[in-house]
Amino acid sequence: MIFKQATISDLNEMQQLYIETIQIVCKNDYDSAQIKAWISGVKNTERWIEVIEKQFVLLAIIENKIAGFGTLKNENYIDFFYINKDFQRQGIADKILNELEMEAKKHNSTIITSDISITAKPFFEKEGFVVKAEQKNIRLGVELINFKMEKEL
Repeated sequence: MIFKQATISDLNEMQQLYIETIQIVCKNDYDSAQIKAWISGVKNTERWIEVIEKQFVLLAIIENKIAGFGTLKNENYIDFFYINKDFQRQGIADKILNELEMEAKKHNSTIITSDISITAKPFFEKEGFVVKAEQKNIRLGVELINFKMEKEL
């Protein structure tokens, strides 16, 4: 596995990974309407381009495929964090998170935060994150629950 920073040429593969991960990995925690609402975010191409251009976007590459990616916004907020459905439970998330934490520390951040899905919550708790609040978000008229979590670095 190697790490690399994302470029615009990675956009389509990142978006496909995002869709497939939500559809497959999160299906036990969110119903079909919630999943459809969640993946609708992939249509906001301007946001995705802005993420790649302005955030620290780390790709984990295995055999020329994106196995996962994580992004760090404003040096201390994990905006996107997704592991390819075919690469779950192989330690990739641990490695990406470690790299994001090191990047945050380089910028003297003392806390790292994120809005975490029901599916990802156990992983982030295992990594030392604590829940600060349960959040109910409305997207396309559908309620999506996630958790504001943070970790001291």
